[in-house]
Amino acid sequence: MAIIYVARSKTLSDWGASVGISKHLFKVGTAEGDGKQAIVELNEQVRAGADDWKLVKADDAEELTETDVLERLAAKVTVVDPNYYPRIKREPGIFRIKIKDVENSMIVARAIANVESLNFTVKPPDIGTYLIKNARR
Repeated sequence: MAIIYVARSKTLSDWGASVGISKHLFKVGTAEGDGKQAIVELNEQVRAGADDWKLVKADDAEELTETDVLERLAAKVTVVDPNYYPRIKREPGIFRIKIKDVENSMIVARAIANVESLNFTVKPPDIGTYLIKNARR
């Protein structure tokens, strides 16, 4: 069974903040099996120059391939160009997240669900949900 996973690396986030991209960088991809195994593989291969990847969120990919997921997500979320930055050379699926977009999405979802309080703080699992939801659209 294929899954869509969202991963985060502190090393990559620190690098993104230091070069002026953003500290909110997330890796999205697909894998066979479960999310934990995908993260183990990311760390073993030292993808994007980082070996401290952590799983943020994983869900069933249904019949989507990694190419489909990345293309759909790129239509909504900013992709960090892997050919421009030597650190992430040839590493597809790294996205720069604007927290405001995630907040807006959550506000709309909560308003539709008639949640009385719209006070919340965006956390990494919320960003993972946002990315997976947009990858399926």
